[in-house]
Amino acid sequence: MSIIKIEDIAYVCFSAPDLAEMKSFLTDFGLTIAAEDGQRMFARAHGAAPFVHVTELSEEPGFAALGLRAASIDDLHALAKTEDVSVEPLDAPGGGYIVRLTDPDGRRVEVVAGQEKAEPLELVHSEMNSVHERPRVSHVIRIEQGPARVVRLGHCVLDVVDFPTCEAWYKERFGFITSDEIEAAPGVTFGAFMRCDRGDTPTDHHTVFLVQSPKAPGFNHAAFEVADLDELMRGHEHLKAAERHAEWGVGRHILGSQIFDYWRDPWGHTLEHWTDGDLFTRSDGSKKATVEQLMGVQWGPSLPPTFV
Repeated sequence: MSIIKIEDIAYVCFSAPDLAEMKSFLTDFGLTIAAEDGQRMFARAHGAAPFVHVTELSEEPGFAALGLRAASIDDLHALAKTEDVSVEPLDAPGGGYIVRLTDPDGRRVEVVAGQEKAEPLELVHSEMNSVHERPRVSHVIRIEQGPARVVRLGHCVLDVVDFPTCEAWYKERFGFITSDEIEAAPGVTFGAFMRCDRGDTPTDHHTVFLVQSPKAPGFNHAAFEVADLDELMRGHEHLKAAERHAEWGVGRHILGSQIFDYWRDPWGHTLEHWTDGDLFTRSDGSKKATVEQLMGVQWGPSLPPTFV
């Protein structure tokens, strides 16, 4: 049994020496600045979350914290009591409350609840005709140029020092379920895609992926969902025209099935656009997967050496 069962990822937080430069990149990536005060900058997507990306002004760029969303303030109090920490007001867009923890690698993990939802921003969906369904009749598709309209933050991948220790820590506190356990050889596990336990409610194939890495402790990437393939490709063309740093894509993963497109922010942190990912419930259980499945694609370019 875990202390609580989180509902979803809430945000990722970075430190950077130049908020204006980060703002320029995030705007190209498809996020909107929700608030800034010269020391912190909060960016939102088109969904109802008040923010999904935080930048803290600092001379040293880096990954600062992972934010998770609890179902209730009562859950925060249960977590705080067990961990001997306090529940504090959250000074950020949407308000609410926060519990601050430190994982086995010394990483900040912040759990929030009670936030007020933001008014969703306008989204455009392209109806796709296929041999199976033909919903688009008597009108045409015309894709306007511009950034992808990001809907939400979907998952975060962390490089960890000791996978079994970190896996136990995250599962015991937050109720994660393994979707795919990655084996280097039979019985030798070094990573896992973990999803939220929301019972019969479908949830993403993974909300957190922990992987043991020689680069640990570290940040691998964070992934932001867009509405559909047209939005992903619209974003791809916009970022390419803006001469942003492309890393990997466009392709379709094997584990999770997402169509993906990876880019780097000005300080080398990888952010992903994705669409069309797998959904599972508690009853779908867990599976084992190989390194080849982890690193392979169903279609698209092969994994670049810079990504490993």
